[in-house]
Amino acid sequence: MKIAVLPGDGIGPEIVAEAVKVLKTLGRKFDLEMAPVGGAAFDIAGHPLPAATLTLAKDADAILFGAVGDWKYDSLPRELRPEQAILGLRKNLELFANFRPAICYPELTSASSLKAEIVGGLDILIVRELNGDIYFGQPRGIRSSELPLFKGAREGFDTMHYSEPEVERIGKVAFEAARKRSKKVCSVDKANVLETSQLWREVMIRISKNYPDVHLSHMYVDNAAMQLVKAPKEFDVVVTGNLFGDILSDEAAMLTGSIGMLPSASLDINNKGLYEPSHGSAPDIAGKGIANPLATILSTAMMLRYSFGMGIEADRVESAVQKVLAQGLRTLDIYTDGTQKVSTREMGDAVVKALS
Repeated sequence: MKIAVLPGDGIGPEIVAEAVKVLKTLGRKFDLEMAPVGGAAFDIAGHPLPAATLTLAKDADAILFGAVGDWKYDSLPRELRPEQAILGLRKNLELFANFRPAICYPELTSASSLKAEIVGGLDILIVRELNGDIYFGQPRGIRSSELPLFKGAREGFDTMHYSEPEVERIGKVAFEAARKRSKKVCSVDKANVLETSQLWREVMIRISKNYPDVHLSHMYVDNAAMQLVKAPKEFDVVVTGNLFGDILSDEAAMLTGSIGMLPSASLDINNKGLYEPSHGSAPDIAGKGIANPLATILSTAMMLRYSFGMGIEADRVESAVQKVLAQGLRTLDIYTDGTQKVSTREMGDAVVKALS
């Protein structure tokens, strides 16, 4: 089982190192091969996604990804900025389905910004389409405005679009996932304003007829953002486009106590996947040993389950994380009075010990 390990920038190397320790503790043989990506790759090869890194990712059975980005690269042309690495991997590997589970562990209800009765027992799965929408739509750019009121002024423009096959395949993924959970799918769009969303909703309704055992509901994205705070446990599986999913999944992450707890899986049609924490590179805390590695460790559990079919090992990793939390160990982002503050490495070591 070949895993491409791409630590990236900021806290990426620190959190990935802890996830690698967990993988090595499982007693199964993994072929781990590291490569630079993001700003780290630009410094070495002049591009955030060098050909050698992309080749390794294509050849691997799964990819363990850290995070990319740093303020020092903000002046680079758009095509050379670190964030283009993750977009390039998603597109080149056709990783169209992003799973972002938001689970509030009982031990972390006090770390959430919401009341315990609102988030206690929370278990949401956000299914985000990754290859389409405004992030990849063409044309895009900066031009001179032709609007009468602003004629001649510089304006930026992007294009949002989805084809029926794109919506169909992400819809099927969401309905299949719901069948294994509470059999509820909420499709989030902006069909009252956007033509793209009107097509999205039409396709979702058509797909739902093949899943009579799953209840389909629809919600405008602005209302969904409100309901995630008001009554998050009403949701089961949320399926939405690239832009809306990016925003809503980060909001859902904070319901769990910290975005440092939110893993993710980005899958192709054959369940080959890229696994990464949902948070960013956090360059402001890089090298301080205070980053939370649990989202990355939980991402490895998703890798074991989805790409390698190793459900028992995945359960072991998730149980080890719960055990560590039950012991009261906390990194800074989830620390509350009465718990024990630990470093990135100490948290990783504790999970390894729980596994052993």
